[in-house]
Amino acid sequence: MGKVYATTERVYQAAPTRVYEALADYTGTRPKILPAQYSEYEVRAGGTGAGTQVHWKLQATEKRVRDCLFTVSAPSPEKLVETDANSSMVITWTVSAVGEAQARVTVEASWTGAGGIGGFFERTFAPKGLNRIHDQVLANLADQL
Repeated sequence: MGKVYATTERVYQAAPTRVYEALADYTGTRPKILPAQYSEYEVRAGGTGAGTQVHWKLQATEKRVRDCLFTVSAPSPEKLVETDANSSMVITWTVSAVGEAQARVTVEASWTGAGGIGGFFERTFAPKGLNRIHDQVLANLADQL
């Protein structure tokens, strides 16, 4: 078993604080930016930033659906970390300034993958699929800024 990593990023013409606030808004902005692969989205506690608990199902592939229950932490002013209670998945959203009124969002997901040949295929193909999903989330975020 090894760690599996997926990383996606995008630059926005918006102040980093505005972008962070949008990402940290799990009741208003987040449901609006989720693509069709997400279903059963529900905020179970909190709703803004650290302390939020949010559930969704993620249709990772045609046959693979992940039931996710994430708890959000904010270890620094530019990071949101979502930790899944149902798996080893951790998703880190980092917002950084890249110029005047510009922000870069980097989404890093990691989890402990399967071993053997299944693990090889997971490490090879799962990051690409998750990157496509996260890229769509980031594209939809642009419409909310």
